[in-house]
Amino acid sequence: MSVQSGETRTDHNGDQPELRRVMGPKLLLLFIVGDILGTGVYALTGQVAGEVGGAAWAPFLIAFAVATVTAVSYLELVTRYPQAAGAALYTHKAFGLHFFTFLIAFTVMCSGITSASTAANAFAGFVNDGFGFDLPVGGAGITAIALGFMLLVALVNFRGVGESVKANVVLTLVELSGLLLVIFIGLYALTRGEADFTEVVLFSSGDDKGVFFAVTAATSLAFFAMVGFEDSVNMAEECKDPCRDFPRMMLTGLGVTGVIYVLVSITAVALVPVGDLSDESKGSALTQVVAAGAPGLPFDTIFPFIGMFAVANSALINMLMASRLLYGLANQDVLPRSLGKVHPVRRTPWVSIAFTTAIAFGLIVYVVRASASSEGATAVELLGGTTSLLLLCVFTVVNVSLLVLRRRPVDHDHFKAPAFIPVVGALTCAFLAGPWARSEDQLAQYKIAGWLLAVGIVLWLATWLFNRGARAKRTGFRDVDSISG
Repeated sequence: MSVQSGETRTDHNGDQPELRRVMGPKLLLLFIVGDILGTGVYALTGQVAGEVGGAAWAPFLIAFAVATVTAVSYLELVTRYPQAAGAALYTHKAFGLHFFTFLIAFTVMCSGITSASTAANAFAGFVNDGFGFDLPVGGAGITAIALGFMLLVALVNFRGVGESVKANVVLTLVELSGLLLVIFIGLYALTRGEADFTEVVLFSSGDDKGVFFAVTAATSLAFFAMVGFEDSVNMAEECKDPCRDFPRMMLTGLGVTGVIYVLVSITAVALVPVGDLSDESKGSALTQVVAAGAPGLPFDTIFPFIGMFAVANSALINMLMASRLLYGLANQDVLPRSLGKVHPVRRTPWVSIAFTTAIAFGLIVYVVRASASSEGATAVELLGGTTSLLLLCVFTVVNVSLLVLRRRPVDHDHFKAPAFIPVVGALTCAFLAGPWARSEDQLAQYKIAGWLLAVGIVLWLATWLFNRGARAKRTGFRDVDSISG
């Protein structure tokens, strides 16, 4: 099939024009960086430091290494199959099991909702910092702000997002400016003798765990800061030359964000005591860092607003992905058709938007209340950790899929990962998805993930029964290439 803009292809919906190939290497790089930057480092730096002490940079560095290995597997797959369907497409081509493909697709969708819910809670924290409300952590005020923010995201999603890639560039620059501000303030504090960089080599664990298991638990949490690179494969059909541009830009984007994360975490522990960084009642971790590093400058009043923009970008991208993926699954007849309804005026999948927003509302209320009623993990930590858990499971399957698909050559040139890459990727992702990679407080992530997947299985079963009984047809994917809606 030719990939030139303006040609048509045939799918189960009839002849459709191909997507415009508008993304060159620079725009693709900004998209990848913008998708990775955001909620993870803005919201979870303090929690990661709480797990390992001053060595908070180590989990981010390990998470970067694990993410890079899996990203290399993705590079071979996306250049083998340059369609905008991602993990579900690779799983289906490898195993051909419709229900398994559905589980992977629904898991990816759930990860978008948990990621956006994490962003909503982080947004509420930055609002609390920026306006000086002094609302108690886990209280009704924080919950109301998070729910109001999620409702606003739903309304923007419903209205439709025009020129979304260009808007992402602007928001990416805002996110990047906030993190560079933290790094520059660290350098400024160093010149004034106010930073204690000896802290960055000190390890401590609040649960008296060994170094290995404490770092592992922190890495499974820090991994949330590196996710996002996998979303870029959904832009494959809109890139001018995906086989040439994706490998260079993906690895460059991961390298840029990895360096920034390590520098931010080093700056944080050098300027603020670890106990304060992980204490949400004292404010967001990076807001504390800015205030401590430049006490005579007004950066601490500006930074929370930068944080709001950063996490808002993450929330919108993830809810867009989740609602469109749910819409695509409904159009494939593997979920109820009602979820695929499109608004006649706005031309957006309004039922899917409402459904994913309702799940996000439930998550926010449940997790905030659960975290407030105990001394365990915070709401942001639980939701961010659940996102990592879901995607680590998906990445394990993706790496195994590549091992299977390597036996089936394709008829065009593509990126080839070293032979050991998918093996190492599958083993490391599977290890970080296990209960041994979590502290006792973080085990609630399995409960959250289990309930989310149970919703999907119930919907699949209801659709299967309806298709079998009322329509006398089988339930399965008609065109997996179009699963992303």
